[in-house]
Amino acid sequence: MHLRRNSFVLLTMLVVATCVLSAQQKSTNGYPGHQEVNLAVTYTEQYSNLVSTPTFWYNGGDIELSAQVYHGLGLAANIGGTQTGNAAGSGVGLTLITATFGPRYTFYRAVGAERKRSLAIFGQGLIGQAWGLNSYFPSTSGAQTDAVNFALQVGGGVDLGLTRHLGVRVFQGDWLRTQLPNGTTNVQNTLRLGAGVVFRFPQNR
Repeated sequence: MHLRRNSFVLLTMLVVATCVLSAQQKSTNGYPGHQEVNLAVTYTEQYSNLVSTPTFWYNGGDIELSAQVYHGLGLAANIGGTQTGNAAGSGVGLTLITATFGPRYTFYRAVGAERKRSLAIFGQGLIGQAWGLNSYFPSTSGAQTDAVNFALQVGGGVDLGLTRHLGVRVFQGDWLRTQLPNGTTNVQNTLRLGAGVVFRFPQNR
């Protein structure tokens, strides 16, 4: 069952990415405003919990594909992975992988005397799945080392474009909600912080 869910999410992510690129290509002739496809690679720190308390930090990285389609509205697809060898001081490790996608709005502004640089501020709401690996997940059917369930990611960030094809993700902050088994509420709330490099593909002619 988990294999089927995983395959479905990965296939959906691929379809969304294809639709983003297809819509972006069409939008260059049909829609006004700035059009751009971005691929961001970021370092990520997460402040999270297994149950309500205690909380703990762990780190990893994200890859995110996004596109502005119409007047700042667009789509984003995110894959993130973080890991710790000692979750909440329990001596038990945790690897968390998330795959989410959904709508994004970007406010874009060219800056500088020659307008070669740009500032992009975005907000997004993404849904998908979370995989918890190499850890301890108690449930009514017994404890297990791996689990998969719903994920919700809401937040935003700031990108600074340095050249036409390269930028910096100065900051990204998201609230991530996962629903992995924990023997109580089966809910985890996470603050996800990140920064990194953005590869830009402007579509405006």
